[in-house]
Amino acid sequence: MTDTEMKYESRGTYEIAGKRILDLCLAFLLAIPALLICLICAVAIRYERNGSVLFKQIRIGRGQEKFTLFKLRTMAVETEHRPSHEISSAKVTRVGRFLRKTKLDELPQIINVIKGDMSFVGPRPCLPSQTELIMQREKEGAYRVRPGITGRGQVQGIDMSSPSELARIDGDYASTMSLGGDLRLMALTLIGRGGGDAVGGN
Repeated sequence: MTDTEMKYESRGTYEIAGKRILDLCLAFLLAIPALLICLICAVAIRYERNGSVLFKQIRIGRGQEKFTLFKLRTMAVETEHRPSHEISSAKVTRVGRFLRKTKLDELPQIINVIKGDMSFVGPRPCLPSQTELIMQREKEGAYRVRPGITGRGQVQGIDMSSPSELARIDGDYASTMSLGGDLRLMALTLIGRGGGDAVGGN
C-alpha cells in the first residue's frame, strides 16, 4: 500500500475498486472515438494558429501528488501557467471557444484516466500555485479521491475563484461518492450542466 493509499484509506467497495473499474471500462470504450474527434479538432486548431495542439500543465492530484494534465489547446500559448479563471476570455481562440462550450477540449484527459491520474468524476485538479484551494481541500478531505474530468462543483457552477465553497463541495463528494452519484454527474455534464476550467471575463 502506498503512502497516499494509507493516508486516504478507502471506505467502501465502490471507492476501493468499483470506481476505477468504471473509469477503465469507459476510457477504453471511448478511446477510439475520442482519438478521431481529437484529430479533427487538431486540424482546426492548427489551421487557426501555429503552436502545439496539445496543452500540458502540472496539476495537483490524489494525495496532493503532481501529475501532467492533457487538454486540447484553447488559449494563447503565454497563458499556460495561469489558472483559467484568472485569464481574460479574449485569450481564448475562436476554435477554443467552441471546444470549451462543447467540452471537447477535455477529451485528452482520457489518457490521464487510463494512467490513473484522474477519474471521470471528481474534484477538478488545480495548479500548484493555487495554495488557498489546496489548503482548503486538504482540510475538507478532498484529496482522498482522484481529480475528475467533471465534478459536483462544475455541475453546480462553482469554479476555482471560490476556493472555500469549492473545497467544501469537493470534500463532501469525496466522503459520499457512489456509483449512482457519479452516473448522475456524468449525465448532467453530457446535457450541458458540467463545466471545464472556467475562464474569466474581459
